Amino acid sequence: MFFTDLFTLLASLIEFIGALLIIGYMLAALVMLVRTGNVMTARLLVADGAIAGLSFKLAGTLVKTIALHTWQQILMFVIIFALRIVLKRLFTWERTRLQK
Repeated sequence: MFFTDLFTLLASLIEFIGALLIIGYMLAALVMLVRTGNVMTARLLVADGAIAGLSFKLAGTLVKTIALHTWQQILMFVIIFALRIVLKRLFTWERTRLQK
């Protein structure tokens, strides 16, 4: 029980860091957009932040697998995991497209 709670806390902390990364990059992009008016650079910054933040959030989701006990929890994990992978690939594609 103690280790399950510890891993859940660790996973939540990792996911929180991912959320902070996304918010930080979005705020930086907003500041850059206001200062320079360069939409392309701001979009690249948001894409970079989303990719970095989703990597952390994906890692947090993986740590949560230690605490999975029921089939419903496993199914929910698989859905969240797949969604985050798709989002990360989408942002990576968008970043590559913007850099051309």
